[in-house]
Amino acid sequence: MGKTGGRADFEWVYTDQPHTARRKEILAKYPEIKTLMGPDPQLKWVVSGLVLTQLVACYLVRDLSWKWIFFWAYGFGGCINHSLTLAIHDISHNVAFGNKLAKWNRWFAMWANLPIGLPYSASFKKYHIDHHRYLGGDQLDVDIPTEWEGWFFCTPARKVLWLFLQPFFYALRPLVVNPKPVGPMEIQNTVVQLLVDAIIFYFWGLKPIVYLIAGSILCLGIHPFSGHFIAEHYMFLKGHETYSYYGPLNFLTFNVGYHMEHHDFPSIPGSKLPQVKKIAAEYYDSLPQHISWFQVLWDFVFDENIGPYARVKREYKLSKLE
Repeated sequence: MGKTGGRADFEWVYTDQPHTARRKEILAKYPEIKTLMGPDPQLKWVVSGLVLTQLVACYLVRDLSWKWIFFWAYGFGGCINHSLTLAIHDISHNVAFGNKLAKWNRWFAMWANLPIGLPYSASFKKYHIDHHRYLGGDQLDVDIPTEWEGWFFCTPARKVLWLFLQPFFYALRPLVVNPKPVGPMEIQNTVVQLLVDAIIFYFWGLKPIVYLIAGSILCLGIHPFSGHFIAEHYMFLKGHETYSYYGPLNFLTFNVGYHMEHHDFPSIPGSKLPQVKKIAAEYYDSLPQHISWFQVLWDFVFDENIGPYARVKREYKLSKLE
């Protein structure tokens, strides 16, 4: 299973990320896009519906056999939990209650976090802002695999393993690449999550807890939804570091597939990103895009030129960090 070909390093560039310039150009031509910025009044109800669905599911699975626990975790609960991670992604941009109620967004993200089973939302917020500000930044954008990941996960079998372990890499990579001190919101997130887990365990036992956590891990690993992790920023075509997907799975994932539009306008809720594409169609229609997240996963595994190394990286000068 040794390396037989493909990339041996990241794609290093010496230009700024494309989203800043395109945002300015689009806003100059279509200033009405600014009206799309701000909170989405429906988001809190959609998210709450998903959270309550999972709490009902915890009650329903409490007496199932273990094989059915894992079946429903992967086939149903994990899909909802993956969707909730993408709701948390949206909420991290303050689109649930707006910038003036930033703390409300943080607390609401903790509510969305509950079915995931493990504390996640507060840490995600802290690192995701860097992902937008320093896209591709060496030692800054923890969305990019480490050097070791790029070197080791270089064959089809190893890339399948990497996809399966992806939730663990996303959780642990920030601690290696760009560790940050634990803040009060992360402590609150952990306390609230563990308290709710304890309540579920007290009333319904261990199986609902396993259902929630197993669903989160399995569906953030090898699952059709997880194609978005690869589709968003892995370099399938040289010179292009962000891609959109406009297919039906956006309906279940808060339009995370509209990723070029999202990086151009992160303050616009996912529900309104299709309007951005419609208004500024000439800026997006000609750019490379994915038509299937399943195809993305297939190509990632079997194309030797696509793997953890297939990411654009750049260095940000110290003056940019001040």
